[in-house]
Amino acid sequence: MRRIFQKFKEIWKLIVLLFLIIITFSYAMFQGGFVSWFLFYSFLPFGLYALGLALYSLKEIRAERVYTKQEYNAGEKFKASIVLERKFPFPLFYAIADEQAGETLAGNNDLQKAKTMLFPGFNRVFSFDYSIENLPRGEHLLTGIKLKTGDPLGLIEKEKLLPFESKILVYPAYQEMVYRPVAHHFDQGMTASKERVQRDTSMAIGVREYQPGDRFSWINWKATARRNDIMTKEFEQRQSHDVSILMDCAPEQRFEVVVSFTASVIRAILRKGAQVGLLTSSAERTVFPIRGGEIQQQQLLYHLAKIQDESPVTFDRVLEAETFLAQQNNSIMLITAQLTKELIEKAAFYNQRNGSVSIFQIKNAQESPTKAEINLRSSAYARGIRLVMVHDGQFSEAFSEVNRG
Repeated sequence: MRRIFQKFKEIWKLIVLLFLIIITFSYAMFQGGFVSWFLFYSFLPFGLYALGLALYSLKEIRAERVYTKQEYNAGEKFKASIVLERKFPFPLFYAIADEQAGETLAGNNDLQKAKTMLFPGFNRVFSFDYSIENLPRGEHLLTGIKLKTGDPLGLIEKEKLLPFESKILVYPAYQEMVYRPVAHHFDQGMTASKERVQRDTSMAIGVREYQPGDRFSWINWKATARRNDIMTKEFEQRQSHDVSILMDCAPEQRFEVVVSFTASVIRAILRKGAQVGLLTSSAERTVFPIRGGEIQQQQLLYHLAKIQDESPVTFDRVLEAETFLAQQNNSIMLITAQLTKELIEKAAFYNQRNGSVSIFQIKNAQESPTKAEINLRSSAYARGIRLVMVHDGQFSEAFSEVNRG
């Protein structure tokens, strides 16, 4: 319906333009004299230009978006150049170019300010630059350039969307931090190790195929000769450093800080040499098995880039449904911004079985705990649960707090 109305509007304006040209010419013919002919010849260039513009098609203009990279971190600056090229150099008095984006960037203030007025004239190629100062987390779609032009008197206006799609992936912002494992199941004690996760090279339990990063001294030459492929010794790992992370996806104003902290923890754990898995329950439940390596990091960060706080149930209900965690012999990290009595009770259930449940409560910078949260913190300590309050901008202190706790 809107398209039909727009087409009718264009035809109506063209009829009005032709009518004005005929009226001024008729007035000059019948009235005669200098004034009437001066009026006609003064209006004629504007009328002919408007008539030419009405017949000129914006479809022949091609748009190109030039930018440096497709992947960013939240908070980074995005810069792009829009290049518009056409074959026929019809003189354009002005052109208003406006970048179009999907829902995730539609209300961005910087993008709205990118609306630019250009004066192409006879130029075949014209361009403009714009930037978005603080990219929000998510997968963003830039759909095309809306181009609008018209004649000086406003008699004819033309508008065209030049489709040109580009996708930008913005990963969560992260802060550098050092992961310190807490729960040790091979050695005695509950002390945190500051060394990179190592295997006990005195206890070889088998052989496996060579993987990048294996030491030269680990190669089993006999197995290599038999299988005609490089085989390395498989050692027993002295400590269970595997970590399962459960992130709260309930609607929360501090959700971006929750996602940022989760991304920072994942990077720190994998850089330590340990393995990590992630479970989220937003609009749908998603589980990533415990693994290590660069591929695992890319998959987890990609998931965190797109996730939203759309969980239909509270975090304690999510934890209650994940009964498989009770049979696992690895550390469990619960990351949430909402601390409740029910959550602590569910966390205590799993803590009794593997003794390594930690709750990280996320706060904004300079935000103090409430009296209820202080009481809940005492309750968590009484049940043997490590509860750490993490403030935005102070992620590096998270694991030092765990060790003191």
